[in-house]
Order: sequence, then structure tokens, then C-alpha cells
Amino acid sequence: MYSCADLKKGLKVMIDGEPHVIVQFDFTKPGKGQALYKCKLRNMITGSLFDRTYRSGESFEPASLDERDMQYLYKDETGYVFMDQKSYEQTSISEDVLGDDHYFLVDNMEVKVHMHGERGIGVTLPNFVNLRVSQADPWVKGDTAAGNNKPATVESGYTLQVPSFVEQGTLIQIDTRSGEYVTRVKE
Repeated sequence: MYSCADLKKGLKVMIDGEPHVIVQFDFTKPGKGQALYKCKLRNMITGSLFDRTYRSGESFEPASLDERDMQYLYKDETGYVFMDQKSYEQTSISEDVLGDDHYFLVDNMEVKVHMHGERGIGVTLPNFVNLRVSQADPWVKGDTAAGNNKPATVESGYTLQVPSFVEQGTLIQIDTRSGEYVTRVKE
């Protein structure tokens, strides 16, 4: 069992008999009374988001999920298709259920797929992924009022802040846990 002190972003818990993942977490301690744990939760089966506040002392059941090593194959009308590395069975997970993780999927990437029964309900990505910048505004000399970062879009459609020296066509490394730029990748 988890207590409120164990709550953090990415933790998977059972609520009302269904697995949920914490996508946003905020701790507040008012001057008087119990501490409050404000969580934004995603239902791992339906993909729906909702907010809930918990008080210290509450406990949570860990989500009962199986993890299987799978390989990402392609996207079709049913969602994102993954293949089991051992049995070669395929499972599809919808974009709503994956959330922002779908931006970091690369063909043939090996991931851990969370299974609830025989249904895929989420993935654990590698910590870092390399993606090519498909669109980035050119840096203008003297444009330092906004700092040294500028927005860029990678081949998957994900937009993030990158340093001013990153240009279109550059291969960059992104941290999949935070969605932030890490470094340029030498080719």
C-alpha cells in the first residue's frame, strides 16, 4: 500500500477498481490543518483526466499491471501497434490512452507496455530519445531579450524549447520524462 507521502508524478495506483497514473502532483501545507496532496490523474483504460485532492493519512493500492517487453511497429486507425518480443502477438493502444508519450515513439523502439488483463494501457519509454528537428525559426543576432531558447518542432510533431544554435534538420536528444531538450546528437 502507498501512503500520501509516496505520491509523485508517474506513480500508478488503483482508484475505484481501475488503474490510474498521476500526471501532475502538487503538495501544499496550509498553516493550520492537514497537508493537501493535489493530483491530476489519468485513467489508464479510458485516458480521461481528472483532479483529486487527498489529505495526509490516506492510503492507495498499487496498480495491478503486468509489464511486457514490446516493440513499437506503426500507427494505424486503431492506434499505436506494439508487438510482444516473445510471442509476436500485437496489441494496439489509442492516442488518448498514451497521452504525450506518443510523441516520443520511434519505429522499432523497444518499450515496456503496461497490460491490464490482455489490454495495453500505457508504456514506459526509454529515458532519452533522439528526434530530428523539422521546424525551427532562425536565430536573429542580438535577439537575446527572451534568453537563448527558441521553440522548435521535431519530426513527431512535439514542440519544445531548444537553444538558439539548434537549426532545422539537427538531431537532438529529448528527455522523455520531462519533454525537455538535453543535447545535440553527433551524426
